[in-house]
Amino acid sequence: MTTTGPLLIAYDGSPNSRTAIGTAAHLLPGAAAVVLYARQPLESLAAHLEGHPALEDLRGIDAATLNASERIAAEGAELARKAGLTADPHVSSTLATAAEAIVEAADGLGARAIVLGSRGRSGVTAALLGSTSAAVLHHTRRPVIVIPPSGEDLA
Repeated sequence: MTTTGPLLIAYDGSPNSRTAIGTAAHLLPGAAAVVLYARQPLESLAAHLEGHPALEDLRGIDAATLNASERIAAEGAELARKAGLTADPHVSSTLATAAEAIVEAADGLGARAIVLGSRGRSGVTAALLGSTSAAVLHHTRRPVIVIPPSGEDLA
């Protein structure tokens, strides 16, 4: 595994993902980063509508969500640059889970580490809703930095 690739920072626009960007910039000032927004296209639904007139509407909705996804990734990259990182936006558009998309993107980019925020779920909530950070930890061979949702600065 390479240690010279960019950081992969998972970003979804949430306060926790914003905290992850700020903390990554504090811990690794000036690092090269790719800010990833993982989206799930509407392809699985589209497969069931083949030949149906609603399919064209669905394609328009999917194009709009792709545009929104690109804006979210660009917003995250801008936050990272303002925090002192060298950052580029990236959108993953796959039917995989967010965790799978993060691991796949990190592998494809040769990322030296994965940074992501934690929602802070525990107990039954975590069991029912799952944990993207836990899934990433269990499915990658790269270092993973999980930032808790404390909102406190590291001074």
